[in-house]
Amino acid sequence: MSDPSEIIQGTLDLLILRALQAGARHGLGISDRIAQVTHGVFVVRAGSLFPALRRLEQRGWIVGSWGESENKRRARYYRLTPPGRRQLEREKRSWHKTVSAINWMLESEA
Repeated sequence: MSDPSEIIQGTLDLLILRALQAGARHGLGISDRIAQVTHGVFVVRAGSLFPALRRLEQRGWIVGSWGESENKRRARYYRLTPPGRRQLEREKRSWHKTVSAINWMLESEA
């Protein structure tokens, strides 16, 4: 990757689901949590985040509802559904398997 903030294809769903594991967050809160936990390596911009949130909502993995943000503005809060929690566990297993395979490849003799 030339840009360290570029998210590897297919990992955005995992990052969003993981950010919501501890509780409901609005879009900016999800983006901030991802940046915070990854020490700024991954920065999710609105142009990627909101289409992903809609897709996850359509799949039934998250549900959104309107509420008031910390600064008294109307915001849509998202939370994991039971199917979303199960999907998060599947995504985590798949990610660990992928990372292991890549590490094996990188550590092998050429």
